[in-house]
Amino acid sequence: MKFSNFLFPESKTPDGDFDVIEESLREAELSEELGYDVIWLAEHHFDGGCAYVDPTTFAAAIAARTKNIKIGFAVAQMALHHPIRFAEQIALVDNISKGRMIVGVGRGTAYNFYEFRGFGVDPDEAHDMLLEVEDILVKAWTTENYKHDGKYWQVELPVLRPQVYQKPHPPMIRACSGLESTLEMAREGRPFMMNVQSDETTVERLQQYQSAMSKAGHSDETVARSMADSWVWRNIFVADTDAEAEKVGIPYFKEMRAYLQTNRDKMNTTAELRAQATGAVGAARNSLEHGIIVGSPETVTERLQKVHESGVGGVIIHFRLGAMPYEANANSLKLFAEKVAPNFKGSVAV
Repeated sequence: MKFSNFLFPESKTPDGDFDVIEESLREAELSEELGYDVIWLAEHHFDGGCAYVDPTTFAAAIAARTKNIKIGFAVAQMALHHPIRFAEQIALVDNISKGRMIVGVGRGTAYNFYEFRGFGVDPDEAHDMLLEVEDILVKAWTTENYKHDGKYWQVELPVLRPQVYQKPHPPMIRACSGLESTLEMAREGRPFMMNVQSDETTVERLQQYQSAMSKAGHSDETVARSMADSWVWRNIFVADTDAEAEKVGIPYFKEMRAYLQTNRDKMNTTAELRAQATGAVGAARNSLEHGIIVGSPETVTERLQKVHESGVGGVIIHFRLGAMPYEANANSLKLFAEKVAPNFKGSVAV
């Protein structure tokens, strides 16, 4: 099981943006030193929930400051990007990084309506836009004299320059928030990323994913490869003792979730808040029972056993929760790499 660091740094005020961005670059370098497999980058706008906001630009900075660690998106919101511009940016960073890019794509957040409004995009069209972008990206990376006449974009492309470093193109993986979208990936024989869920839901959904893939006629080899390339998200904080981890980690986790809701309450319209109230707003990721793994290295190792037994290829770990100080986060990163990861076969090499 592979372990990776999800750089999702919060900055509550504009005055703090520079420091948090600088610390995030340091965290990426530290993650490589400790042997983590991937640095994952998020995309959120206007609220400080993700200080660097643009994963493509930040990926280029990380690619220039690291040598081996892979760089992935969890995820880039496809409705907010012109597909050809995005294809060019990925190709450039794939060259800068010498083939370390993983292109994680998604429709975008379900309830941060203000992000879509800021870009002049109808959130109800975001999923269909995602599907069209996925098709354009692959063909832009692999086809000369490519023409596309779609619902949202009409493009005519002689040839994309620079060409992507990875052939035929960088791996592309979609984030799935619900069961049906997960099963869609299974039927297509594609890996996926799962957001924070309970261990029981994680195991059940991965079993359904494998079963649906087999029923769709995919070979055992394809099923195994797709599982190895799929990822689940967990929020984790490690300290020397359970008591210390809970004292530090839990308040920052609670503040992080509260800050997200405060932004929605402040920036969404009344109608958008009503729409949010009719849906499920991440029950698992909001709860202390399922939303965070916190404790000593021994406790965290025990909590990860069910994820390991599910057979999923990797864990996307959000270590720096909310406004957590850099030093506390760095210590958690080190403890995990040195005392948790070695307990799992195929884990981080430290």
